[in-house]
Amino acid sequence: MICLKETEKNIMEIDSTFWVAVSFVIFFGGLIYLKVPHKINDILNKLISDIKNEIDESEKLRTEAKTLLDNAQKKLDTAQSAKNEILDQAKRDSDKLIIELNDKFHKLSDLKKNLAENKINQMKENAIKEIKDASIKVAVDSVKKIINTSVDKSKLDTLFQKNLNETKEELKKINS
Repeated sequence: MICLKETEKNIMEIDSTFWVAVSFVIFFGGLIYLKVPHKINDILNKLISDIKNEIDESEKLRTEAKTLLDNAQKKLDTAQSAKNEILDQAKRDSDKLIIELNDKFHKLSDLKKNLAENKINQMKENAIKEIKDASIKVAVDSVKKIINTSVDKSKLDTLFQKNLNETKEELKKINS
């Protein structure tokens, strides 16, 4: 009896293990029949392919970004050198312009100074001439008065002509 119970117990163990094994085989058989591993393989291959495509695309984008960065850096360098060149040229031009304006200022100052000196000299000469003319007129008038009051008319005419001729000669000497 004990033996029987053990045998039954063993059979039950075999029996339950057997049925688990049978169900396992049937389950995997069903999976193979329905081509589930092939479908899983296709899905995994598609995912792998998509991931590879994304990696390739990202690599392409990285390469393009590097190229764009290099081009932008070159443009920036070119712009920097152009900016420096323009600034240097502007500095040279401004220095040149300052020198030209300074020269023009000095030339204009010298010209105005010379014009002012010439005008002053001309005014001085005119003043001297006016003073001489006025003194001659005063002298002639004085001589006329003296002669009219002290000398007779015939001597007066002769003396007047003589003084007039002398005065004319003196004026010619002064003006020349």
